Amino acid sequence: MLRFLTAGESHGRALTVIVEGLPAGLWVTRDAIADELSRRRLGYGRGPRQRFEEDEITLVGGVRHGRTLGSPVSVEIKNTEWFRSDVWHAEMSPEPGVSERPLTQPRPGHADLAGMQKYGFADARNVLERASARETAARVVAGSLAKALLREIGTHVISHVVQLGSVRAGDRRPGPDDMFEVDESPVRCFDPDAAARMVSEIEAAAKDGDSLGGVIEVLAVGVPVGLGSYVHWDRRLDGLLARAIMSIQAVKGVEVGDGFEVAGRRGSAAHDPIEWDEAGRTYRRSSTLAGGTEGGMSTGEMLVVRAAMKPLATLNRPTLRTVDVVTKESTVSFKERTDVTAVPAMGVVAETMVALVLAAEAQRKFGGDSVEEFTRNASASRSALR
Repeated sequence: MLRFLTAGESHGRALTVIVEGLPAGLWVTRDAIADELSRRRLGYGRGPRQRFEEDEITLVGGVRHGRTLGSPVSVEIKNTEWFRSDVWHAEMSPEPGVSERPLTQPRPGHADLAGMQKYGFADARNVLERASARETAARVVAGSLAKALLREIGTHVISHVVQLGSVRAGDRRPGPDDMFEVDESPVRCFDPDAAARMVSEIEAAAKDGDSLGGVIEVLAVGVPVGLGSYVHWDRRLDGLLARAIMSIQAVKGVEVGDGFEVAGRRGSAAHDPIEWDEAGRTYRRSSTLAGGTEGGMSTGEMLVVRAAMKPLATLNRPTLRTVDVVTKESTVSFKERTDVTAVPAMGVVAETMVALVLAAEAQRKFGGDSVEEFTRNASASRSALR
């Protein structure tokens, strides 16, 4: 069973990720992982950290001569800012000591106060360093490995921005061959006219020192039939996807297919008709209202998942009110560096989470200790369904 674990803090020495369950023989390179990580830094409206933060990757274990060994894969992402700054050496040192600059004004909209109350901390940095979206860099590493495994069975996961602030894109969707065009867009939007208006929206919010949220759409094509299951609540594919997407920092909503829109329709217009494709000798759905799932299982159609990200809670000018946890006096929240929006980057992280869910369920369904065995089982399964 494919699973992963991340560790590390935003301004600490490094992030690490361990991915367990990958079959032996999967082609893995440092450059391929770095390419995925560079996509996470894309998007107009990102803050200055993206200009000097580098992702220095070390493949620590589980890979030899470019191929996985079947053992856990361990990857380290060095935090170059930590190595360049004496401040972070002191503030994030694992050695015994105390902080010279404790943060006692928790920020509304962040994990700060609830985390301080949960773990008994008086310094918000104990919370925010791990709660930070910087942790998603480790997830993207894991997701790059999951994508590599899915490609072995012809499954591709892509994303694009469909709303940023109040600006909505049209209905045109990209395919796997369009990802370069999507990533070339300053906001990762496949609709050029909407992209231009999104950029203007970002510039207006930046001028006001404010932030913007938005909605991304993740699409997976070539998904095998029968990933997930209806037999237990915790094996339903749509439930697994919803949990994975909602785990991304600042995501507050998720839908599979046209979930929210079809809720207002009559049943006669809310479901995907089933057809027999004589040429392909397979069943097809003529629409994607259910997002490529039925009864908690994949149908073989394009998987469609959307995620809504709230506006970022750290603002540049209209500072949010809070309370100092030591004095209990009303004050303003402290400010770390912030972005106007991180919606385009969140799309890349959402790709990661969808890929990890699909890869885990593919491993559960097809098994195999080697890539050759995994792909052979997947091929046999697809042939049996015709």
